[in-house]
Order: sequence, then structure tokens, then C-alpha cells
Amino acid sequence: MDKKGIRIILAVFLPFLFLMAAFAQKKVIVGYIKDKQSDEPLPFASAKFKLSGKGVLTDSAGKFVLEVENLHKNDSLQISSVGYKPLTIWAGVFADSAQLTCKLEVMPPANEVIIKTKYNRSLAFWKRIMKHKPENDKTRWDNYSYEIYNKLEVDLENIDTKKLGKNVLLKPLNFVFDYIDSTSETKPFLPAYITETLSDYYYQKNPHKAREIIKAARTNGIDNESIIKQLGGMYQNINVFNNTIPVFNLNFISPFNTNAPSFYNFKLLDTQYLANRRLVHLRITPKNKGDNVFEGDCWVHDTTYALQKITLRPAADANINFLSGLSIIQEFRMINDSVWFIYKDKFVADIAPIGKKRLALKGRKTTTYKNVTVNSDTVEKLVNISKIPDKIELAKGYANGSDSFWQSNRHEELSKSEKSVYKLLDTLERNKKYIEYRNAVQFITGGVKDLGNIRIGPWFYWTSWNPWEGIRLRFDVATNTGFNKHLYLHTYGAYGFTDGQFKGKLDAKYVLGRDPWGYIAATYKNDLDNGQLYYDQLGTDNVFATIFRKDVPYKFQRSEEKKIEYYQETNKNFGLGVSLSSKQFEALQNLPLQSYFPSSNGHPFSSFEGTLKFRYAYAERALENNFTRISLGSDKPIVQLQYTHAFKNILNSSYNYDKLDFSVIDYLSLAPYGNLYYNVFGGKIYGAAPYNFLQVLPGNELMYYNQYAFNLMNRFEFISDAYAGFNIEHSIGSGLFKYIPLTRKLKWRQFWNVKGVVGSLSADNEKLNFVGNYPYKSLDSKMYMEVGTGVDNIFKIFRVDLVWRVLSPNASTQAVNHFGVFGSVRFSF
Repeated sequence: MDKKGIRIILAVFLPFLFLMAAFAQKKVIVGYIKDKQSDEPLPFASAKFKLSGKGVLTDSAGKFVLEVENLHKNDSLQISSVGYKPLTIWAGVFADSAQLTCKLEVMPPANEVIIKTKYNRSLAFWKRIMKHKPENDKTRWDNYSYEIYNKLEVDLENIDTKKLGKNVLLKPLNFVFDYIDSTSETKPFLPAYITETLSDYYYQKNPHKAREIIKAARTNGIDNESIIKQLGGMYQNINVFNNTIPVFNLNFISPFNTNAPSFYNFKLLDTQYLANRRLVHLRITPKNKGDNVFEGDCWVHDTTYALQKITLRPAADANINFLSGLSIIQEFRMINDSVWFIYKDKFVADIAPIGKKRLALKGRKTTTYKNVTVNSDTVEKLVNISKIPDKIELAKGYANGSDSFWQSNRHEELSKSEKSVYKLLDTLERNKKYIEYRNAVQFITGGVKDLGNIRIGPWFYWTSWNPWEGIRLRFDVATNTGFNKHLYLHTYGAYGFTDGQFKGKLDAKYVLGRDPWGYIAATYKNDLDNGQLYYDQLGTDNVFATIFRKDVPYKFQRSEEKKIEYYQETNKNFGLGVSLSSKQFEALQNLPLQSYFPSSNGHPFSSFEGTLKFRYAYAERALENNFTRISLGSDKPIVQLQYTHAFKNILNSSYNYDKLDFSVIDYLSLAPYGNLYYNVFGGKIYGAAPYNFLQVLPGNELMYYNQYAFNLMNRFEFISDAYAGFNIEHSIGSGLFKYIPLTRKLKWRQFWNVKGVVGSLSADNEKLNFVGNYPYKSLDSKMYMEVGTGVDNIFKIFRVDLVWRVLSPNASTQAVNHFGVFGSVRFSF
């Protein structure tokens, strides 16, 4: 053979010889197996070569080390874990030593055949967990405390850098794309926001008290203390042993619900040992389609039947919006060699409001617990320093923690992506174009804009139309907390081009304290009565009210009000309010004029009232926004009682009368049957007064559904001086829709409601008010009632209400509809 032939043979076969030699060498493969959605390590997952059979299981951190010799070139590494799609990796990619991270996707639950037997081992094991549930639930302790570290990160996913980079508006911010992480995740993402809090938390069972001291917080632009308090541990706890588990604003049935076998199938898988403790692997899958339940698995200590780790994900057809993935992971550790207590809590949500492949958010909340103490006299003393059931305190200097402080005190080191968020946010806060865009978005969505220490808006009041004023212009100016943290000043001016009249309002509020809440306020207002009773209700001076109005006659009156008010809450959940007000009305259109109400002293439509208000709201949560406080609800009914007395001959007042009003409002979770809202109300007026000061039953003259009003009743259709009513709405959830494949896929939701009121009018008030062109009637002690149902969650945001007026005594001369269709927009998970 000549030299040329030898060279050809070497060129062809030498690479194969090297490859064979490489496969004959000893290889060390280090790997990490994780959940693709949550990035959570998967313990006891399998890594095994198909041909050689050599394999290992991952440890509790999802890590495996695999040493192999004489690895065949056609072999492959098979990665698998129960409930996940298997992953296969060709052996040829491994060098002498290799390190890899494998991310497994959840496998859709299969339609397994359930074989019924007299003895179900899996169900029997679940029952043993439930038998020991009181011993393993942390609420068993008289008191406990721990240090809690909360971290919340928000990332942007599915970013089309090419498309966005060409956008003219976004070109000044193209530097942001340099922060995209394309290495640590399966798909690139942009770390966008992060917060951290470090707290001491104390809990007492009886009587119930919880106290949290937020020692440090990094909130990156959030300076609203009421929001910062929501970022600690008080409201972030998820207890998987409860009958229901909150997922945003929905309640899912827990796999440890007392009636869980009606909603779940359980399957025993295998056993493993960790720290010389035998753990049993239990698989959890939904039993029915369309229920708001989970699928997942848990590892259970076989001696105490305590949870060591649990992973839960919403069932594939659960009725929840905007989510393409969600995981709840909790880990427990043994303390004092006898007690299992939560060690780590992780909540990961992929929020995709415009589609799974479009721009989306990934939120990661990680909570860790240290220095756990149970049944301690010290905890009892510290928790009882608080005078209210649930107390959150911000320690002095909580926002001043340095980088070195956080490096020393955070429970776990920040990842590469988390560290990059701080750099990105710092860069953005110095970028003028970003600040300009951010302010524009806040103005469009929130309606108001801050200009230094002054706030203008809401913009949706700037222009509207009605037949009395024609085109109406209005402009609001107020101070914000930059002007003064306690003093709030606000004014607006309005002008109607048809009536040619100026209107306006001046008001001032001084906040006495925020915890507990208290203020004094003074108001002067001279404007049309726009019929707005609640802050989230459309008034007639809103641009949207013009669009959605029914074809019914307008009723206009102008009001002038002077008012001073004092309100103070206590540490015992009570609120006390005292106010003095002077009100004067002028009927303008389709209401009886003041000439029908002769008065020997004062103005016929004028009254001077003193009001005393009592309110009880147990452990109420609330948010503040520029001196406005918005209730987030209470675990108990909210009760309000109000007494008003009108004084004659003060500031042109013409009447003496007394009013009593009360209301009870509550939201009840009825999972798995949704939730129930109810409002019971009533009142009585002693004495005679014009219709302006009686109870005008709340009607709705818009095609936009009003949850607080009777939607087939017009304004001023009924008046009363004695009344009692109720408002009930049951939001069922999927309801009957879950049994129909199409509506189950569309995630439609079902509801029903009923509203009723009984009212009467004394003979004196009938004689005084049934004059002129009066549009109203009395219910004559009979009941008015509406019932409704409809479809909610249409395209995830729309709701259609079908309403029937089933009881309608003494219908007024106005056109009465006994059936109506109303629409509304609602954003809900």
C-alpha cells in the first residue's frame, strides 16, 4: 500500500479510534434535574443510561453524580421523574467530565383506569395523613415565631428582541435587551423587578393574635407603606393543610380537605430515604374535570405522616385566567428532632394575559423560615404587645439596609438573574425616556398624573355630556404626599356650556394617623347631584356614563354642601365618625320644584344634619393611595350603624327629623361552590322631609351593570322613610359550564343574584312629597325584587347579566322594563 493509501485510511478511521478511546475512558457526569416551569429541583428523579443500565437518583437538591466506564457511543442518558415527560440525551455529547442542567416538563395527566377494590392502599395512606394532620399542622401550637425572608421577582418572557428593537418608541430603551438572561433558563427572559423583605413574625392561637415586624425591605420604587406591609409574611402564608388554598383571588380545594377523596385520586409510588428517614411518595391527581383543584405529588415521613415536601399545580382544566403555568412548592424540616415545620415556600406563576406565545410575566415568590420557636413565653409576651389581632409594623430605618446588610442577613444568595435586576432598575431610574413612558402608562391606567407635589386628574372627568349642561368640562387638582404626608388639599372646577354655570368643590383632609386610621376633613361642594354613591360606581359626570346610558328621562338637581367630619378607628377594630353638614338642593329637571314645598323659615330644600357613625371591621386589610383608603375586606362581616339628626333654623335649615341606618356586608368562601357576597341593610326616618332627604332607593339608569343598585329600577322611582333590603350574589365558578366541553374550554363562569327591598312612606311624607311633577312612588310596605343570572368571564374580562324584575309594586308612570341585559368589564384570575 502506498503512502497515499495509508493517509486515506488514517484520515477515515483515526477519528473513530479516538472516539472509541474516548468512550472507553471513565466519565464523571454531574447533573441537576429541575422543573421547567418553577425551576425547582426534583428530588429522587432518575438519571439512567439505557444500554448499560447504569443509573442513580437525584438527592434532595435535584443533583446527581454518575460515573461510567466504557460508555457505548449509541447509548443515551434517560432522565425521568414521576409526572414529568422523560428526557433523552445522546451519550456522544459527554466529554471526560460533564455538567448539565435538565429541565423536565409536566406530563398532562392521563386518563388512568381506576380499579375499585375493597382496600385502597393509597386512600388508606391519605387517611393516616389526615389522622395525624392535627399533630403536623403548625396551628397546633399555642404560639410560635420565626424570622421570615420574602423575595419576589418578576421576569419578562417571550421577548421578541428583533421586533421590539425596530419599534421607534422603544429604540431609546434598547439597552435593556443587554440584561436578557439566555443561559440559566430554557428560554431567554428579562429580569424586570425584585423586592425583598426580612421580618420577625409572632403568632398566638388563643386568643388569635399575629404580629410582624418588618426589619428591612428593598422595594425599588414602592414607597407606599400600606403596600410594603402586604409584601411581608402576614398575608403570604399558604397552609396546605387548610380545606382551601388561595390562588390569587380564587380558592382551590386542598388535597388535605376533609372531603378531598371526592375531588382527588391518590396513588402510592415509591419510597426513598433522606437523612435516615423513610419517605413515601404520594401522587395527587384530579378526579373530575373542570374542578378548581390541583395535581402534583408529596413526600411523606412514614413514621409521623408529616409532609417533607409537596408540589402542587392547578389542574389542566381548572377555571383560572391568564396563567400558562403555576407551581406551589413547600418544604418542611424537622426541628428539635421531633417537630416538622415549614422551611421553604415557593410560588411561581407564568402570567400570559395575551397568549402563551406572546409577551408574558413570570412571578417568583420565595419565602424561607429560620429561628423557629414554638410554645415560648417570650413569644407570648412579644405578640401581646400588639393591641389588634393582626399587626404589621415597619421598624425604624427598615428601608436603609445596605448591600452588606443584605449579604449577611438574607437567607439565600441571590441568583445571577436576581442580581442583574438591581443593576437594571438602577439604570432605568436614571433614564429620562423610561420615566416618561412609565408616567404615561400610569396616567392612562390610573387616570391621574403627579406634577411635582401636585396631582391632576382623573382624565375621565375632563369631558362629558348631559342634556342639562350640554358639554361639561371638569378639571381636578390635588396635593400628593410629596406636599405633605398628613395634609391633603383638593379642588375641581366644572362648567356646562348649555346651562352656562360654573360648579366646583373644595376639600381638605388631615390624616391624624394611619395605624389606626383617623382623619378630620372639611368640604364645600356646589355641583349637580351625579348619583354616585360608591367610589367604583359610574356617576353622570363620567365620560363612560354618557356612552352606556339607557333611554330614560334625566332627573337633575343641584346641591350645595358644607361639611366637617371627624373619623377615628381604634385598636379594637371599631371606627367612630362624627360629622356636621349643611345641604341645600335646587330641583332643575323632572323633579318637583321647591315652590311646592313652602317654608316659613329657611330654604324649603335646606337641612342641617349632625351624624354619628359606628363601624366594626375585624382585622380589616386596606390600601392607601394619596389619602384615600380602600378596604381589602375582612374575615368577618363588616357592620355599620349610623344615626342622623336634622336641626331646624340653623344655616337656613327648615326641618327637624331623625334617621337610623344600618348595613352588614360580608364575603363568604363556599369552595368548591364559589363564593357568596351579601349585604343586608335598612333604615328609618322619623319626621317629615322633602324627597331630597328621604331614602331614594338606588336605581341604575345605565346599561352598565351596577352591583350596588337595582338595575331595572330608575333613579327617583321609589322613595321611602322606612326600608329594609338585601343584596345577594353567588359566584359559582364553572358551575354547569364545566360539564360542557366547549364552555369548559372557554372558562365561562356561572353566577346568580337576587336583590330585594321593602319600603314605606308615612302619611305626612306622602302629603309633603306627592306634589307637582313627582316621578317617584312608595312601595307601600311591599317588596321590590330583582333576580339575575348570566355568563361571567367571557374572553376572560366581560360579563353579561340577565336581570328580571319579578316583584314590582306600584310601578311609576315611567317606562318600566321587566327584563334587561347589562354588560360590564371585570378583571379577575
